[in-house]
Amino acid sequence: MALTKFGFIVTGDNFVQTQGTEKFFMKVVGVARPEQGIEAAKQMVQEGIQLIELCGGFSPVWAGKIIEAIDYKVPVGVVAYGPESIDSMYRLFAS
Repeated sequence: MALTKFGFIVTGDNFVQTQGTEKFFMKVVGVARPEQGIEAAKQMVQEGIQLIELCGGFSPVWAGKIIEAIDYKVPVGVVAYGPESIDSMYRLFAS
């Protein structure tokens, strides 16, 4: 089975955006708070999304909660930032 339906959940503001081709579909969902990612992920699974990635705004704790909430039905990954990005991430989110 090939990956044909991909989901991405980002923290920042509430929105839904989709795009794709005949062979590949992507849904991006924005949430204002990490806990809203649970419902977004559940909806994605119901829609047949095969793989979900979470933006770096989700901690490993929230990733675990989302994985458990969808009952491990699809893989869930988390974007991570290395130590070289700590200062610039701080500047970005400090205000």
